Amino acid sequence: MNTVRREHASARAQLTYAFDAYCGWCYGFSLAMQAFTEANAHRIEVRVLSGGLFTGPRALPVAAYPHIPSADQRIARLTGVTFGDGYRRELAAGAAVLDSFAAATGLVALRSQPGADALRAARAMQRAWYVEGRSLSDVQVYRDIAVEQGLDPDSVSSAWASPASRDEAEADFRAVRRLGVDGYPTLLLHTPHGTDRIGGPVSSADALTRALDQHLAAAVD
Repeated sequence: MNTVRREHASARAQLTYAFDAYCGWCYGFSLAMQAFTEANAHRIEVRVLSGGLFTGPRALPVAAYPHIPSADQRIARLTGVTFGDGYRRELAAGAAVLDSFAAATGLVALRSQPGADALRAARAMQRAWYVEGRSLSDVQVYRDIAVEQGLDPDSVSSAWASPASRDEAEADFRAVRRLGVDGYPTLLLHTPHGTDRIGGPVSSADALTRALDQHLAAAVD
């Protein structure tokens, strides 16, 4: 029993972060998520999956979602994130299409590169939209992120255009559904006893760490 406990203690905890690049609450959660993962980098591994919030008939111009401006105000107040001027201009214009499938394909294209960090790529995508107001349906966004993060932009472009990347984006959506995720952001911890949700959209990094500690302790009892 002691050997098993030591093995569990030494193994990295496996987490899944289900997010959508066009989810304002996910953008709000990004500060806490970054601080949490940096503080616990020595003991966690995080898989990032796209949720597909705006796909099919929901992939519409942002003007089709009139609740967004008021939601953004609440998100900023509760989480401390800042929505940039470029984003606010696109929001006011109303024509930018929220296409989560394109964004999910972009994440696949970035995270599939050697040396890529999926969480860092996801944050860069959020910054492109929520700060700069750039469409996540534009391959140039992913090329620019690749350059910024030391990845090969040509490889990212090729991956973006690849049917395999689109298939993988669809696989992300299916994986999120299988996990029972019904809202974003969702952070899940996988243990031998099952899968547990830890925290919520306005959880602090410290609260996430405490939840991780509690769930890990319960998993080895």
